[in-house]
Amino acid sequence: MRVLLTGGSGFIGSHIALLLLERGFDVLILDSYVNSSSNVINRIKAYLDKKDLNYKLKSINGDIRDKKLLDNIFIDSIKEKKPIDTVIHLAGLKSVSESFSNPLHYWDVNVIGTLNLLLTMKEYKCYSLVFSSSATIYGLSNSVPMAEDHKISPINPYGKTKVAIENMIYDLYNSNINVWKICSLRYFNPVGAHPSGLIGEDPIGIPNNLFPYLTQVAIGRQKSLNIYGNDWDTDDGSGIRDYIHIIDLAEGHLASIDYLNSKESCLEFVNLGSGKGYSVFQIIRQFELSTGCKIPFSIESRRDGDVAKSYADISKAKKLLAWTPKRSLEQICLDGWNWQLKNPYGFQ
Repeated sequence: MRVLLTGGSGFIGSHIALLLLERGFDVLILDSYVNSSSNVINRIKAYLDKKDLNYKLKSINGDIRDKKLLDNIFIDSIKEKKPIDTVIHLAGLKSVSESFSNPLHYWDVNVIGTLNLLLTMKEYKCYSLVFSSSATIYGLSNSVPMAEDHKISPINPYGKTKVAIENMIYDLYNSNINVWKICSLRYFNPVGAHPSGLIGEDPIGIPNNLFPYLTQVAIGRQKSLNIYGNDWDTDDGSGIRDYIHIIDLAEGHLASIDYLNSKESCLEFVNLGSGKGYSVFQIIRQFELSTGCKIPFSIESRRDGDVAKSYADISKAKKLLAWTPKRSLEQICLDGWNWQLKNPYGFQ
């Protein structure tokens, strides 16, 4: 099978690409490198070459808003007699704070870009799609665990673009229910790194998320970790979130492809998380225990839009996709630290 992987050089995309290639898929990566590095492709090739695997990987530098480019990708695949069977769509902007300051850009890239992609897929009769959605769409709620029928109520422009795309694919599916096969995966918090240390999370600027900030503190790039509130209604006062190892998340995408291949037509919305909630203080303690690093931190005021608890109900993923996360919080810490130690300044 040939898979078009948009955003395939990013943190999530690179790990999915590696697993696809290991399993023998023919992979086309389309990435604008706005939030990623082209060095990722060389890292993936180096890993596969070392394992002496025969793989098929092509990378294309481009933007999903470029309709002509998308047309050419599909046309070239047909000319090669290797039409694209499935699209895994990850490309898009993902900073919650940036989406507040520049919402139109987020609607343009995320929503218009996806519209372009879906129009192209329809034109060239590629009807199988795995979409990268987000738990951000659930909004403010302490009702846990969150199942897929939880109220959809995003509180930021980023989350609103994900809802708009889910509505778009819902309408698309219902316009011809005998044709489309779509799985929309709602991620919680992907963390960790590939065990090899060759690929991992490399945020641009100061990290917005807990784990990359924590590992940068451990290696000395940041002075201390900010904890936003220690008076939440939790056992230790810090916020609780669902953290899933990036390899478990990537395996969820392969399981989704297997599921789509088993169906004539379907539309599913599925949570991907660990199904467990860990507090910030639990994360710090486990990281210190696993790595031997001491993490200095400071307590800051609560941030607007935060909640005490948020973690996934993953029973649907287990049943529908025959998938379950396998890696522990200790493994997340060890793999994340291994990546940071081997790449103190990311892919630079």
